[in-house]
Amino acid sequence: MDKKHVMIIAEAGVNHNGDLELAKKMALVAKECGADAVKYQTAVPELVISMYAPKAEYQKETTGDKESQLEMVRKLHFDFESHRKLKEYCDQIGILYLSSPFDIPSVEFLATLDLPYMKVPSGEITNYPYLVAVGKTKLPIILSTGMSVPEEIEDAIKVLKDNGAGEITVLHCNTEYPTKYEDANLGAMLWLRDHFHCPVGLSDHTKGYECDVAAAALGAVVIEKHFTLDKNMEGPDQKASLEPQELSDMVQAVRNIEAAMGTGVKAVSSSEAKNKPIARKSIVAARKILKGEVFTEENLTTKRPGNGINPMLWNTVLGTTAVRDFEPDELIEL
Repeated sequence: MDKKHVMIIAEAGVNHNGDLELAKKMALVAKECGADAVKYQTAVPELVISMYAPKAEYQKETTGDKESQLEMVRKLHFDFESHRKLKEYCDQIGILYLSSPFDIPSVEFLATLDLPYMKVPSGEITNYPYLVAVGKTKLPIILSTGMSVPEEIEDAIKVLKDNGAGEITVLHCNTEYPTKYEDANLGAMLWLRDHFHCPVGLSDHTKGYECDVAAAALGAVVIEKHFTLDKNMEGPDQKASLEPQELSDMVQAVRNIEAAMGTGVKAVSSSEAKNKPIARKSIVAARKILKGEVFTEENLTTKRPGNGINPMLWNTVLGTTAVRDFEPDELIEL
């Protein structure tokens, strides 16, 4: 993971509603908005959700409660061949394809697509056999940590590493859709970095993108954000997603902060150096001073410009004598 460049993942998720052409369009829009990657979800629904699993409250609010979670998800997922086509399309247009697998066959399939990272979603962080399979891919891991406590994260990291996983980047996350700002708890991202000594980032589900900009300033190396082509479309995650213009604005804001972070070393920048003599002051004559006159606090003062004697040498200049006559406001010379 490049520590100097924030990888922005535009999370398409299931906002394509099972329409492959719409999923491709989302990839193109994500690229046009400046995202580094577009991410989907790969699953065999029957291997992920039992027929008895209820919908989450936010899913009921956005899609109703007439169908089961399994019935809802069946309509939203592609088969493996469709994901292969999506990957080929993303390669063609020049945006990184990523996907979160939700079951072991999906892990094994994605491992055949020559991906640079495997993304572990928050819900799988306690799924031991799944984590073993992910680790065995030997890929670098991006691990979301929504709904988890430190011990669970530690256990998941151990399982992944014990089974051969590459570098693990840990994303702070809150899995309420949308997340209230008071629940975002961005400081936890810094705790994750310091506690696990690993790269960190943010998987953000707040309505806006203030948290993403703040995360960039706090040192995130990955920012993941849901997006949609239209928040009014059907689907469980549309309302908690950014529309294209918002995504574009978010990407630009993060890039601005990325540039603004600089080297971290306090120094005079090349752009401000020209303003130094204009904004700073020099020691000048407060009134007419004759040659041989002693410099005192009464006949000296400080004024712009700053290309004369530095006022920090005030006490050095006091008590010396004028080498020539000085008119009022003239720069003092020794």
